Amino acid sequence: MNYLLDTHILIWARLDQKKLTKAHKIILESVTDKKFISAISVWEISLKYSIGKLELGGLTPDEFIAGINKLGIKVIAPSTEQYSSFYLLPTINKHKDPFDRMIIWHSIESGLILISSDKQMSEYKIHGLHLA
Repeated sequence: MNYLLDTHILIWARLDQKKLTKAHKIILESVTDKKFISAISVWEISLKYSIGKLELGGLTPDEFIAGINKLGIKVIAPSTEQYSSFYLLPTINKHKDPFDRMIIWHSIESGLILISSDKQMSEYKIHGLHLA
């Protein structure tokens, strides 16, 4: 299977694996499943770090992201078409977080299963989102 990690799942995988569910740990430890993060998550981490809303265990964002290779996770960027068609994703229950919404859209449009613990994400299943 091919998975896209939500930003908080990536952070937990690197810094606090106790927060991960057993199912998420199994996926992350799998050598056959392919795991990705969106370049949107890289931007989110860097932005939140720069304004003091995120601590990375003494690492800078670039050091933090460099360490994901050890977990077998690759960074992928949304395509121009995915960016330009983003307007097609409806806003559900005033869910306006631009990072979450673009990660959702990236997952849907790339055919990737999103790994997230965010309960709001499940409301996008009717729009094609697959969750793990």
